[in-house]
Amino acid sequence: MKYVFIENPIAGTKEKQLLFKEVQSSFRWNKNAEMIIEETHYKGHAKEIAAAYAKKYGSDCVIVSCGGDGTVHEAANGLAHTDTPLMILPFGTGNDFAKKVYGTKKLDALKIVKSFGLHDGSLKYNVQPIDLIDYNGEKCINVMSYGLDTKVETLGRKMAAKVKFLGHQAYNLAIVPCIMQSLKYQINLDLDCIDDKGMPYKIQAEPKDYTLFAICNGSYYGGGFCPAPDSRLDDGLLDYALIDAVNLKEALPLIPKYNEGTAHLHSKKVKVGYITGGRIWSTDGSPLLGNCDGENFDYSEVNFKIEKNAIKLCLPVE
Repeated sequence: MKYVFIENPIAGTKEKQLLFKEVQSSFRWNKNAEMIIEETHYKGHAKEIAAAYAKKYGSDCVIVSCGGDGTVHEAANGLAHTDTPLMILPFGTGNDFAKKVYGTKKLDALKIVKSFGLHDGSLKYNVQPIDLIDYNGEKCINVMSYGLDTKVETLGRKMAAKVKFLGHQAYNLAIVPCIMQSLKYQINLDLDCIDDKGMPYKIQAEPKDYTLFAICNGSYYGGGFCPAPDSRLDDGLLDYALIDAVNLKEALPLIPKYNEGTAHLHSKKVKVGYITGGRIWSTDGSPLLGNCDGENFDYSEVNFKIEKNAIKLCLPVE
């Protein structure tokens, strides 16, 4: 079996880089596993690497993402609808999708490495299919969002890149300047939703005044905000959180509640539910204020849908 470690050389801390060297050492003692290290050098490189190995080796290969959410996003795009599974080592800054996969906001990279047997070469894991979001032909593994959170995500990512020790706290700090601006945005929506009894319904608006709209396969984004705490990666449904336009006075008490995933219990302006797909487009043809897995896009229209069991994920053996 080949294990292809896709490493983002600029992601993570020195501590995690040393941990990665320990993983390298453990493979020397495993005659049944070959370790291949591929460094990324430009945007989209991780996708290219993952797709190439998946095409060549299929199920005889595991792609190991050693970076943050950006690396996971690219690897998932390269592995969608292939037989090659993805393993995630949270060696980046945000690691929001890894928080969902490993069930905690306080990730311990060493503990995760040991759970896969990567510290001593005794590899052990299960492979489980999970869902992806298709948006305009691209794939999203975690969260697609619009509005205020895109502004926060953009600024937080820049701050984290410049000041490494901030880590995910950069996203919390980025909230302050973002909420001091207007919190009212407009968007057009045509959404296919499912109620608690499994019955379909529509959300349609041309235009819709809103502050934030998150469509979630996972639970966490933006450095740990959790709009969908009960989301499942394999249920064929997406959780959504839609916040109507609010002002600063209304927004301030909602921020900690949104972080916990309970904002809808405290304000009628916060709506949550399940969604399977739909169409989102700007009101004037300009690029949407949106991002996918923390990566901004410049689409003026997005057509999206859930793709059930679209990628295979390695999980530790309990």
